[in-house]
Amino acid sequence: MTPSNTARAGQTRKRTRIQVENEEKILDGALEIFSRFGYRGATVDQIAAASGMSKPNLLYYFRRKHDIYVAVLRRTLEMWLQPLEEIDADGDPAGELSRYIAKKLEFSRTNPQESRLFASEIIQGAPQLREVLAGQVHDLVESKAEVLRTWVKQGKIIDVDPFHLIFMIWATTQHYADFESQIEAVLPGRDRNGIIEEAYAPLTDIFLRGILPR
Repeated sequence: MTPSNTARAGQTRKRTRIQVENEEKILDGALEIFSRFGYRGATVDQIAAASGMSKPNLLYYFRRKHDIYVAVLRRTLEMWLQPLEEIDADGDPAGELSRYIAKKLEFSRTNPQESRLFASEIIQGAPQLREVLAGQVHDLVESKAEVLRTWVKQGKIIDVDPFHLIFMIWATTQHYADFESQIEAVLPGRDRNGIIEEAYAPLTDIFLRGILPR
């Protein structure tokens, strides 16, 4: 499910390069506005200004503010899900999970606004994403849980609940974006990028030590 599903341009048989670029500009501008003012406080006029285009031009791509908001959230979800999709059942668990943790931390480092906006949507009960979470996300997580179950049967990892393992990785890696203000208060004067880079080694060590056979 891609951001263009909610855009008028996405209804055409083939989107042009300009259409794709303009949709991305709109989503980038919308992310900034929704992050600053929330869904209720944001206006289409503000989003158009942040996107560098006129309101009529923006409305060619997206009919309503709601459509833009959903598209921003879905784009974030797609970026998050891609690394999970890449976990290979035939790969080594230590390598696969280490790469996954690294990519999730990198997303928190480079896309903190997206992470916080997504977290806000979830905290509110996921009113705009409930269907996607119950469908696409559920199916993907179930498929990767089966990968973890297979590794358990093969003796590659200990018998661990696959869903809670995935949830724990999400919680720890997304913490560095969603709770950035708390981290800054606890570690004043520290470089944000450096903190996230430092987090990779202990997180990976803790997770792998907890699930790899001894």
